[in-house]
Amino acid sequence: MELLPVRPTVKTPAQAFTGDVYMTPIYSGTGPSRMTAALVRFTPGARTNWHSHAVGQTLHVTEGVGLVGTRDGQVLRIRAGETVVCPPDEEHWHGAAADTFMGHLALLEAKPDGGDPTTWLEPVTDEQYEQADKQDR
Repeated sequence: MELLPVRPTVKTPAQAFTGDVYMTPIYSGTGPSRMTAALVRFTPGARTNWHSHAVGQTLHVTEGVGLVGTRDGQVLRIRAGETVVCPPDEEHWHGAAADTFMGHLALLEAKPDGGDPTTWLEPVTDEQYEQADKQDR
């Protein structure tokens, strides 16, 4: 058994996010584990860029209301207590709804051969975000 130290919350890099987003790293796999976990908090309207994960990603909403969008136009409005599973290599984005904060626990796994588990792409445009936020109300 190992007790891991508390890790500080950091502001996420502007090249992968729009708006103010804060991440608290929880766990980064070592040894046979390849899982990574982080608590990510989005201010109203903040969001990730388009991105994908080679082994997929699971998001568990801890507070507020958010959005998850996919390239095929699917949009989910996600609320505290709900969990979304993004399949491997699916290009998607996620963030807070326009009028509320949203926090989620992000879980992802690296491929066995190592390398970055996330492929970052272009920003979600304001038009794409506004259209998504109008859906599923």
